Formats: sequence, C-alpha cells, structure tokens
Amino acid sequence: MTIHTGHPFAVPDPDPARRLRGRLGGAVTLWTAGAGADRAGLTVSSVLVALGEQPALLALLDPDADLTDRLRETGTAVVQLLAWRERDLAEMFAGTAPAPGGPFRQAAFVDTPHGPRLASAGTWAAVRLVGEREVGWSVEVEARIEHVEIAADAADAADAGDGGAAPLLHRRGRYQRG
Repeated sequence: MTIHTGHPFAVPDPDPARRLRGRLGGAVTLWTAGAGADRAGLTVSSVLVALGEQPALLALLDPDADLTDRLRETGTAVVQLLAWRERDLAEMFAGTAPAPGGPFRQAAFVDTPHGPRLASAGTWAAVRLVGEREVGWSVEVEARIEHVEIAADAADAADAGDGGAAPLLHRRGRYQRG
C-alpha cells in the first residue's frame, strides 16, 4: 500500500473530466471480498444500482487493487454503505491513511459467504460478479445483488441525535456528512 503525500483531487487539476467527476460526488461504499488472510477491501464511490428482475451494482474499480483480484477469484463481495463516523476507515481502505496491522484490524468485521462485512454497517449488499470491462483507467464490474440489508436512513439518525450515522459522501476530494 502506498500513502500519497499529495491529495489525488488537489485543485487545480488540469484534467476537466477529473474535475467533473469530483463535482458529481456520491455515497461512499466499502467493497470487501475473500476470507482470512486473503481478505481485501476498497473504498469506492463510483457506484450505480441497476434495477430489474436481477438488480445489480455497477462500479468502477482500480484494476490494480487487491480487491479487484479477490473479487475475480471468489466471484463474490460485500458492499457496505459507510457512515460519517467511518470516514477514517474509508481513508484507510483507500490507501490514503495509515492502517497499522492493515485496515481489517481497524474495525470489527463479520464473516459471510460473500466476504467480510463491516459489523457496524447497517446497509449492505451481498453481490456476485457477473461481468467486467475496461472503461478508461478503471474496470467496470457488474455484480448481481443477492441479498440486501437496509438500515434506518439519515433522517432517522438525525432524529435520534446520531450525526455519526449520517451517510458518508465524497465530493471534490473531501468527505462530507450526508
């Protein structure tokens, strides 16, 4: 893992497409796959849900990430939505913050048949890889949704006074509370 000294979305970025992507923003997810010492995870915000008879998640993954390799090997993963309180964990899985002993030692995870699930994740999905293709510098994966758990939404968390449970969003290179 490499910890970069500069911010990957530092302004001014001369690439207009990269600047556009930063302004779109989105929910921050953590994709995890594998088991035991062969676990891998990656923070991903380029995700879409495709509805239909067989709903799927479409995501752009780093082709060189351990998670991408593990997903290809196992064919399954767990995709969890991260909350504001998990922003440090998001940085660790993105490789932009130190994680002594590795990122999986920084929080509790529960083993599932699809991969490790963050114990604190209220909203998550178990997915199965059905296809992939190269898009730009990324790998677009299509993963069929096999199981979903949905927690109370941000409005419920705000009503309960738990701002830490608010969704973690990423826009213009910064994490924001949803």
